[in-house]
Formats: sequence, structure tokens, C-alpha cells
Amino acid sequence: MGSLSVPLGLKRTAVLCVLRHGTAFLLLKRLKEPNKDQYTPVGGKLDPFESPVQAAYRETWEETGIRADRMTFCGVLTESSPTAYNWTSYVYVAEIERVPPPPCNEGTLEWIEFADVLNVPTPKTDWFIYDYLLRSKPFAFSAEFDAQLTLLTMREEIEDVVVYQQGS
Repeated sequence: MGSLSVPLGLKRTAVLCVLRHGTAFLLLKRLKEPNKDQYTPVGGKLDPFESPVQAAYRETWEETGIRADRMTFCGVLTESSPTAYNWTSYVYVAEIERVPPPPCNEGTLEWIEFADVLNVPTPKTDWFIYDYLLRSKPFAFSAEFDAQLTLLTMREEIEDVVVYQQGS
């Protein structure tokens, strides 16, 4: 299979799979970039010819060994920067049993309570995702970063509100 050259800055498509039990999230402390050493949902790039929901089930299984009964679509996170970091991520949530964190070749899985999410290293964008999904609110987040991948602004486009503005 030949690799296609994707122009720099073109959005790549991924899924974020938020695994939760009540208000606790099974998060991955990542071993590699992007977001190395930060706690994120499991997920990854879509395979060729794969739908986002198929990718969500596959990535959850590959990274945790957990077969989710149901993946519920929550919203979309679009991340734009002047670097190679440009993503469109479909966000799904699965309610799972509070199992002991399984081993993962992408990093370390840990249960983190929503109240503690801001006390661990996590992408700023993710806190808003957890907040919206705990309130059962759909979202279409658009996040803009600078060249150092510092979040500058993030808006929720369904309600047309700025949820984050650097320095304010």
C-alpha cells in the first residue's frame, strides 16, 4: 500500500473515544506526540474506508481491550494551527464498567474523576469536551493554536460562543 502525500496543514481525521463511568474518565497518559505525557481519551486516526464510529470501536478495542457496547456521538473538535498539527476529531462517549485500567502500548491508562482533570496534564481542549458531554450538550468546537501549539482561542460553533480565549 503506497503512502499518500498529504499537503502540510490539511486536516487529518481522527476519533476521540471518551470512556467513562459516571463522572470518572479512563484516560491515557500518552507515551508519544501529539500530547506526550498528557492525559487524553483513547483514539486515533481513521483507517482508509473506515467510518468514524467504526474507528471509535476499533481504537477503543486496540488501546484498551474493552469492547464498548455503544459509542454515542457527542460532537466534533476541529484543531487548526500554522504547523502540521491540524485535526478534525469526531468525539464519542462510551459508558463502561469501572474496570481496573488495562495495559496499553500507547501509554498508561488511569481513571480520573472529572473534578481532578485540571489537576493532571491534559490538553485544554479536552476539559471543555468532558464538561459538555457530562451536561449532555452537543458541540462543534473550533480550536486555534499558534506555531508552538499554544491554544489561542476555542469557540463552540453551534451556540456561537467563545469558551476559551488566551489571556482572558
